[in-house]
Amino acid sequence: MKTYIVGNWKLNFTVGEASIYLHKILKTLPNYRDVDVVVAPSLIALQPLSLQIDRHKVKLAAQNAFYRDYGAFTGEVSFSQLRGLVDYAIIGHSERRYILREDDKMVAKKVAAAIRNRITPILCIGETESERAFGETADVIRDQLIGGLSEVADDDLDNVIIAYEPVWAISSSKSAKIATPDEVAEVVKLIRKVIADTYGKDLAEKVPVLFGGSVNTSNAGAYLTVPGVNGLLIGGASLILSEFVDIIETAKRVRS
Repeated sequence: MKTYIVGNWKLNFTVGEASIYLHKILKTLPNYRDVDVVVAPSLIALQPLSLQIDRHKVKLAAQNAFYRDYGAFTGEVSFSQLRGLVDYAIIGHSERRYILREDDKMVAKKVAAAIRNRITPILCIGETESERAFGETADVIRDQLIGGLSEVADDDLDNVIIAYEPVWAISSSKSAKIATPDEVAEVVKLIRKVIADTYGKDLAEKVPVLFGGSVNTSNAGAYLTVPGVNGLLIGGASLILSEFVDIIETAKRVRS
């Protein structure tokens, strides 16, 4: 199974800055066949960056899109409009769940829309600090996972990537903590069990699972060696060329 290193640039970089940064990444990276490097710039940068991208080295992801393919939805951009521009889409990120109030029904519709338009969804799930403190991690993970996949047919599950990103470990959180590899392993095991119980053991073993939560150059290697983890979803460290490249090279070493 491939290793995925996904850089979520969030609300950073102008179009020009994003273009320059992508140019530096492409100039620095070799072509790693067994590591899929993905970057998710802001929406307005996707089209121009798609013209300069070398998909043998780096692929593009959308940070968000609307679940309807067309219609009277002012201000929205659909997955059908992104088709051909991006290979992946981040869906259900905690910032959209907890800041923009997207629920599991909305997430499920977006996952289905991405698959319908041949874009691989990266479904993000994860518990808050209070949910973890009250022992609700398993329930939250199960609900978000089953809810997010509720409109996915069995035949399409192998077109989905799951990203576990505990909200309490995301660096943008004021009280962010570092998740230990053991804590990550426990939840990743749970994720695969939920998928196995719902879709079968074979599919559970095929679905890539990523980890995201304050990933940096010092801890990337440890997370990549967690059983069942197939890659990383990176925030702040993906905005710094030396750190992002170092994490990619770490992934190559760990998986070789």
